[in-house]
Amino acid sequence: MNEDELRKEIAKVTWWHRIDLGHAVVTPGVDDTPEKLKTLGFPEDLSGLSVLDIGAWDGFFSFEAERRGASRVLAIDSFYRDGQGWEGKAGFDLARRILNSKVEDMELDVLDMSPEKIGMFDLVLFLGVLYHMRHPLLALEKVFSVTGKQLILETHTDMLLHDRPVMAFYPEKGLENDPTNWCGPNAAAVRAMLKSAGFRKVKTVTEKSLLFRLGRAVKWKIQHSRPFLQTIQRDRMVFHAWR
Repeated sequence: MNEDELRKEIAKVTWWHRIDLGHAVVTPGVDDTPEKLKTLGFPEDLSGLSVLDIGAWDGFFSFEAERRGASRVLAIDSFYRDGQGWEGKAGFDLARRILNSKVEDMELDVLDMSPEKIGMFDLVLFLGVLYHMRHPLLALEKVFSVTGKQLILETHTDMLLHDRPVMAFYPEKGLENDPTNWCGPNAAAVRAMLKSAGFRKVKTVTEKSLLFRLGRAVKWKIQHSRPFLQTIQRDRMVFHAWR
């Protein structure tokens, strides 16, 4: 299709990811995905490796893994956004077609994953999913079961002023008015759960200092009148873990 036709097709989809489809056409995603990519410590060269993208949504990271040379990429998601206006995998299907991608996809819940169903993967991506899990430790055990070598995990975190492993629980719409958000572990809890799930080595890739969080909290309090302690205890963080 030509550029005008492509833009019309893109306009039919409610996008979460910003995906470069070529010819200066980028999907209008809510999430600034290219900026998030910079925080992940994503390997530059994935030649010959198999990659599993859990909670792939529009597929930005799946397609990026393929672009970096992965020999096989499987994107899985539940592909439903009940009552929130999301079109499931319409964006993924369109982007895969335009990019002439060979990324595979499967509709599968995290808790239904197993090596018997999908195999084992050299690199597993678990990005922006953990805090949506009602059973986060069980979810990480499922993730471990299909991780052959390395996991990259990115998640919302909470309770960051606590040194011990603790976790916030969000009943109903307790986080960002979103009923799919369930938990906010602190950094210590994420590391502890990863090791409990079976990973032998865990590294925190991005962890903001307390001074940074205090500065951000003051700014947010002025702009949005958000509770002070709540603000400094929350962040997005990245962890790498190895089997």
